[in-house]
Amino acid sequence: MTHTIVAGLGCWLPPTVVTNADLMAPEMDAFVRRRIGIAQRHRISDGAATVHLATEAGARALASAHTEGVDALILATTTPDRLCPAGAPEVASRLGMTGIAAFDINAGCSGFLYACELAKGLIATGTAASVLVIAAESTSTMVNPADSSTAPIFGDGAGAVVLRGARPGQAAALGPTVWGSDGTLADAIAIPAGGSRQRAASPASDGNDLYLHMRGTEVLRNAVRRMKAAATGAAAAVGWDLSDVDVLIAHQANGAITTALAAALPFPLARMPSNIETIGNTAAASVPILLAQAAADGTVKAGQRVVMVAFGSGLSWAATTATWPQDVTPCS
Repeated sequence: MTHTIVAGLGCWLPPTVVTNADLMAPEMDAFVRRRIGIAQRHRISDGAATVHLATEAGARALASAHTEGVDALILATTTPDRLCPAGAPEVASRLGMTGIAAFDINAGCSGFLYACELAKGLIATGTAASVLVIAAESTSTMVNPADSSTAPIFGDGAGAVVLRGARPGQAAALGPTVWGSDGTLADAIAIPAGGSRQRAASPASDGNDLYLHMRGTEVLRNAVRRMKAAATGAAAAVGWDLSDVDVLIAHQANGAITTALAAALPFPLARMPSNIETIGNTAAASVPILLAQAAADGTVKAGQRVVMVAFGSGLSWAATTATWPQDVTPCS
């Protein structure tokens, strides 16, 4: 079986920065900083959408991989530009790759790791020699600005990797993915209206059915439990104990979840990089953005053992491992 390695890495954050002071009163600012760990987030500007973020991040991953094209493109997003068609074909064409296989997946905040597992399958079977995996989110467009439980949390951005088959002698491969879902809690993180079940907001909701709803306490409890099990299982699948892991890249849901996960594993917070203070929760894009930033600033180094883990709507969760390769430099 052909093993898969990371050959390129990139991310993109839209230039508009929205601080807590722009959104809320000083007392709420203090609460959000203390309880959620967020001080600012990036937001797309008028006229921009998820495909624009995805194209920017994809271009940087391709440049990092020193290639102009791949055989397939997978876009992980919970915030598509439109219900139909998928955004991936448009992203591929914007990147000069019209004609390749391109499709979207939606696995919530776990979407990037789900997409990577699909890409690994394409490579292992010989269907594709290389795959561009992009996670892009315009989550700020899906939250009600008046909802203090969601509006301060989410930001916009995209991260991407180029995956390809390992050459003989290359040992820095992605490990098996531990993943799962629990549809009995499908409404714990959900946008009630807009799909086939309910096309429009109900009159009684004042349009709020078109925005994201989240049951925070239930999400926190399940996120910690599921990410703990997935991260531990992914490490064990390649013969690692968590004490062998150099860096844990965890989905940046909020600061409380990251702290609780570190305590539950247990794993040193010092080896769990975080960017939630400056970019907020970017949903499926969270893991690849953090990975790209950690690789760029030297937190993730060649030869280190890395675990990536995420949890999101669905409910869904996933974790995988990587021994970081020698020759990957993120393109900013």
